[in-house]
Amino acid sequence: MKIRIHTSTTLTTTLGPTPGLPLWQLAPTRDSAGQRLTDFMMLIPRLRSRPLAEIERTSGEIQAVLALHQDVVFADLNLKLNLLWVSLRPRQGAISELVAAIRLRVPEAVLVAHYAEPL
Repeated sequence: MKIRIHTSTTLTTTLGPTPGLPLWQLAPTRDSAGQRLTDFMMLIPRLRSRPLAEIERTSGEIQAVLALHQDVVFADLNLKLNLLWVSLRPRQGAISELVAAIRLRVPEAVLVAHYAEPL
């Protein structure tokens, strides 16, 4: 199952196994105006091993959150890896807002980030 959002108003869902391109070929790096995008990744542990109804509920919850944010340009839910990838227009605090909103609806979702040593 893949969730792809190409604009804030066009939401495409693909159910079932589909041959996929690597994410680096799918995820945009710039928006339609040529501005650079930012992105983040969330791990949803054991999502692929859940019953189909629960997978669809989780997918629907994520779609509902992403559809409310105009900054979102692209999203991909990869069940094989249990990963959600989101590309969005950069705005101060946008990633934090989206992550918090997703975690309200999908509490088991975890932001994937590197650890930076404090200066």
